[in-house]
Amino acid sequence: MNCTEPGCTGTIEDGYCDTCGTAPSAAPAAAAPSASSSSDKCAEPGCTGTIVDGYCDVCGSAPASVSAMATTARDTGHSASVSSRVSRSGRSVRTGRSGSTGGSRGRLGAGMVKVPSVPRRDPAEAVLVDPEVPENHRDCGKCGRPVGRSRDGKPGRAEGFCPHCGTRFSFTPKLTRTDVVGGQYEVLGPLAHGGLGWIYLAVDHKVDDRPVVLKGLLNTGDVDAMRAAVAEKRFLAQVDHPNIVRIYNFAEDTGPDGKPVGYIVMEYVGGKSLKQLVREQRTADQRYLPPAQAIAYIMEMLPALEYLHDRGLAYCDFKPDNVMQTEEQLKLIDLGAVIGLHDQNETIYGTPGYQAKEIAHTGPTIASEVYTVGRTLAALIMRIPPVNHEMGPLPGPDAEPLMAKHESLYRFLVRATDVDPEARFTSMTEMSDQLTGVLREVLAQEDGRPRPGLSTRFGPPRAVFGVGDRAPEDPRAIIAALPVPLVDPSDSGAALLASTSAVTPEDLEREFTAGLASVVTGREESVEIPLRLIRAALEFGDAEDALRRLDEVGESLAGDWRLTWYAGQARMLQGDWAGAAGEFDALYSALPGEAAPKLALAVTAEIMGEAERGRAMRYYDMVWRTDRSFTSAAFGAARVRRAVDDRAGAVTVLDQVDAASAVHTEAGVTAVETLLAVDDPEQLTEQMVRDAGKRIDSLTLDSKRRAAQARLGVLDAALRWLRLGRVPTDHSPLLGVALDQQGVRTGLERCYRDLAHETEDMWERIALVEQANAVRPRTLR
Repeated sequence: MNCTEPGCTGTIEDGYCDTCGTAPSAAPAAAAPSASSSSDKCAEPGCTGTIVDGYCDVCGSAPASVSAMATTARDTGHSASVSSRVSRSGRSVRTGRSGSTGGSRGRLGAGMVKVPSVPRRDPAEAVLVDPEVPENHRDCGKCGRPVGRSRDGKPGRAEGFCPHCGTRFSFTPKLTRTDVVGGQYEVLGPLAHGGLGWIYLAVDHKVDDRPVVLKGLLNTGDVDAMRAAVAEKRFLAQVDHPNIVRIYNFAEDTGPDGKPVGYIVMEYVGGKSLKQLVREQRTADQRYLPPAQAIAYIMEMLPALEYLHDRGLAYCDFKPDNVMQTEEQLKLIDLGAVIGLHDQNETIYGTPGYQAKEIAHTGPTIASEVYTVGRTLAALIMRIPPVNHEMGPLPGPDAEPLMAKHESLYRFLVRATDVDPEARFTSMTEMSDQLTGVLREVLAQEDGRPRPGLSTRFGPPRAVFGVGDRAPEDPRAIIAALPVPLVDPSDSGAALLASTSAVTPEDLEREFTAGLASVVTGREESVEIPLRLIRAALEFGDAEDALRRLDEVGESLAGDWRLTWYAGQARMLQGDWAGAAGEFDALYSALPGEAAPKLALAVTAEIMGEAERGRAMRYYDMVWRTDRSFTSAAFGAARVRRAVDDRAGAVTVLDQVDAASAVHTEAGVTAVETLLAVDDPEQLTEQMVRDAGKRIDSLTLDSKRRAAQARLGVLDAALRWLRLGRVPTDHSPLLGVALDQQGVRTGLERCYRDLAHETEDMWERIALVEQANAVRPRTLR
């Protein structure tokens, strides 16, 4: 079977091209050859090879099907076992089991970040003119101790033997220009030095003279061992993802010592690594990458890592060095460390400071992969002080201003790099979802523009609590307004939940009991039904019933994030605001990209009083600045500002409530009340009074009573101002009356009488009439 790689004339042998080593892009599994396989042409563009045993005999193109190794890893349940872990921050909060599992992926940075383009680099320009490994990067490949260092004023040796364990070391390139590897790859020179030695640029003379990268695979005198290692790495040729460098082939050469050396032949990706981009940024202005840009880079790479995990593979060595940007595309450029998830037999390669400590005992896991992503993101945006010559722990908000500025980003990094693997994010999908929410917050804080987005965990807010200038007092109103967790559509009780019209816990339980047999027969028992009963108890204000139900499902759903959400609401009903704040804070740490926990945390902090006022303002602002659909946060942010005498700031927030909002008028009236809420009439000015009048005139007030109340507040402030002996400079009317004692008193009298006419309480009506008579201007009649 001919190879289909462009310009390649090889044929497929043992599943791979005997010339370029590429595996066929679409072919049956290599383990099941057919009689007709030797006559099928390779589908790779430009390749003239044929398929033999399922692979091109020229370019080695692999079949599109998943490799046997990947299939085996997936069938053993590795991915499933990892996704069911407990994840917590501060306390046990599991987030792997969710009402929605959809990712929030798309263009770079979810289409929200403009990342500077990096021109594709000419291959010839990438070759190092004077290749040399810095002495501080020279370590023994066996014991890891420093070798080749300067001593007594003399430069260190680039080749020699480790003084600690006697292992031979060499940091000089083994291939030179014009060397030909495997009979087809002409070396142009070294590109960089990696963990397995030098990486070289070469030209593939058998496939259209395309540029390729050669990376050392193995250096051993055992030819059979080397060939076995190559066979083990053959599955890498089947990896096909736009953000992962493509593996073309595996070539063999003889080293200077006469021993065979294996090389991975990879796609050449011209551009700059994230490490280079950080270095350039540091040189330009002593800063690291902007957080939004770094987050966009990480989000682009998470699908690639998820792709590997879905196939039972672990990348192992994710770090800034191994991500390359060319134009606007990012790629993982080194697959040399890729092995199977949970593989404890093969050698694990990684970088100290980026690799999780537990990997030596557990082998690579999803949790260890998450750790490398968190450490990489941290390294892109800030300096991490070293400890024992490697990256130390993350600096906290007290030591790093960036972490103080972006609290959600800090909490994201803390969870991703938790020393306990069970506390980390459970998948790249979950990581991407939460990082998307964090990115929205970061961007909104940087430029002040909201970045709303749908949550994969919660529905939208159901109502607005705390409308006006008073803090909400009824926890049931808060609970009724907060978002609710989304129902998992795959749950066995989802259909029953969607069809029920019952609302009370008793009616729901009766209806669920009637339909229980059909719900659970032959299927997994529903999780959503008991959660819905807990929610119903909370909405009816029965904290004891809700806590009883929480205890009943506590063992089966131990640590589930929804139990934490509902436990916080039960504490609110009990008046235990500090306990509620603790629950919501734990959920915020577990789901740092979600708005709902922050909003709940803000209102509990506000109700707790003056000591927590700053915390309340921070979280109200965080939610409102990012997503203007959370109108409760606008009223809360305004109340807290008014409490610290920042009336201008409070009015600014209320002015941001959208005109299409159902509470736009209430926000406008509250803004007027806030504007005129001065402790001393001396603070009133004509401009303030007229501004308040214009605001009331612009509002559409839906009742005569509400209109009279709004006008009354403005005219009362005007009268207080006039009583100070002030004289207006502008003689235009204020709310239809002259801005003088007689005009304002006439307007106030009308307001009181309108209110008296609208009330049904006799004693209130009498009081309002008396106020009207007291304020009316004196007349001759």
